[in-house]
Amino acid sequence: MILIDGKEISNQIKSEIANEVRKLREDSGRTPHLAAILVGNDPASETYVSNKEKACKEVGMSSSIYKMPSDITEEKLIETIDFINKDEEIDGLIVQLPIPKHISVNKVIESINPRKDVDGFHPVNIGKMVLGQASYLPATPFGISMLLQRSNIVTEGKHCVIVGRSNIVGTPMSILMSRNHSLANATVTLCHSKTQHLTEICSSADILIAAIGKCEMITADYVKKGATVIDVGMHRVADASKKSGFRLKGDVKFDEVAPLCEYITPVPGGVGPMTIVGLIMNTLKSFKHDIYE
Repeated sequence: MILIDGKEISNQIKSEIANEVRKLREDSGRTPHLAAILVGNDPASETYVSNKEKACKEVGMSSSIYKMPSDITEEKLIETIDFINKDEEIDGLIVQLPIPKHISVNKVIESINPRKDVDGFHPVNIGKMVLGQASYLPATPFGISMLLQRSNIVTEGKHCVIVGRSNIVGTPMSILMSRNHSLANATVTLCHSKTQHLTEICSSADILIAAIGKCEMITADYVKKGATVIDVGMHRVADASKKSGFRLKGDVKFDEVAPLCEYITPVPGGVGPMTIVGLIMNTLKSFKHDIYE
């Protein structure tokens, strides 16, 4: 069993990005700038945004955090997004999800300028991705793709099963893995809550990507010997022995599944760091006008 160290791989990529950002600053006098909007005070969201801010600092990028109260109106939030859309000094904009239920997620995402949509959630960027055109890829699927590539895991001709069909991970991941590209070209099965014979389907996978959002749902019964398992899940489980009061677990029951795998990602330290790298890569692309002129 080979543990895929997402933290180490992300650090390698961040070092490469930092070198490029340094050269861009010398040439243009400016660095890429990522803005994040945080609505409310959800502890997990605050941690995610803080980690993104830290990563920007590590690679020499600028970042801004706009903190909004949980009772902010949809209109006021969209006004803030519009303000950032018009700021030529800001290259990338994300709205940290989830947001309060009285605000439409779709309206918020669609109000972000596609040129600054470095989360890759805007319908324009999703559509471009589906058509195989240059676009900002959703950060987590982008990060997973880089993880597979840097680990020299062959995807071409392999059976890839993705458990979970969210618009953030599962659905875009299925599109990326099935693209006509040497780093994809997998035969993809996308499973969800209504899938029948899930255990049987998963246990046929050469590459199993767990993004179902249920703690330790994927047990040994779901995994064939020699498979690659990518665990996207992130769950806080109470643990009085930890200073934080909790520990992190994934969608995969790691201790039970790992002995069967050729490759597997841990939680934490697997997909999480790569999601942030995907976001930073998209911000760099925005600054360089790689996707949009």
